[in-house]
Amino acid sequence: MEALNADPQVLLKLAAYRMPFGKYAHRLLIDLPEPYVIWFANKGFPDGELGEMLKIVHEIKVNGLEYLFEPLRQAK
Repeated sequence: MEALNADPQVLLKLAAYRMPFGKYAHRLLIDLPEPYVIWFANKGFPDGELGEMLKIVHEIKVNGLEYLFEPLRQAK
């Protein structure tokens, strides 16, 4: 997860990032169902910041690292 290592603020930004379109519009990316994120991984992530954020979410979910977001959820 190179993006998280490069900039620690990415995790904070990701914790607040919402899906801008589709069936899960307005849902936090970290709360997207894993099968939906895997579908994006197989189909191809969108360009730009959204795609980069979805790539990170994919890595987090497939590696069972969702617990990283618990402290951020509790802080809200």
